Amino acid sequence: MSLQSLFTALENSSLGTAVRESTILFPAIECLHVLMIAVMVGTIAIVDLRLLGIASRTRSVSELLDEVLPFTRGAFVGALITGGLLFASHASDYIGKWPFQAKMALLLLAMINIVVFHRIFGRDVASLDQGQRPPLSVRLSGGLSLALWIGVVATGRWIGFV
Repeated sequence: MSLQSLFTALENSSLGTAVRESTILFPAIECLHVLMIAVMVGTIAIVDLRLLGIASRTRSVSELLDEVLPFTRGAFVGALITGGLLFASHASDYIGKWPFQAKMALLLLAMINIVVFHRIFGRDVASLDQGQRPPLSVRLSGGLSLALWIGVVATGRWIGFV
């Protein structure tokens, strides 16, 4: 079975058909998806701006992470579920669109950046809690994260217009 036929089968499944053909399901799921992305990217931006040394400079990074990560994780799971449902409704169409492909690539890079940050800097986040300007590597990670997530949102929005 080819990848294209797998996407066509997903699209023609009862789930894909239900989401696509319902007058309420697709828009409701899309609204939830946008809400989840707003919460997720918003909480990530809070941390990234702290890592850049632009905002919340009087707060420790570990304190900030403890407060926002539960929201980020929950919203990510919600965005993953709702995004999967939206994808299932038009899988064979979306997979060939450059904005969808770009969104997935940017999403992968953003996830890699998160893993690298937590593996390398996350162990020693206490050193970022002293109110000093974060090191260049931390600022670069925060700036890259912010740029990648803006790219994910922009390309995601673009999918419907191509």
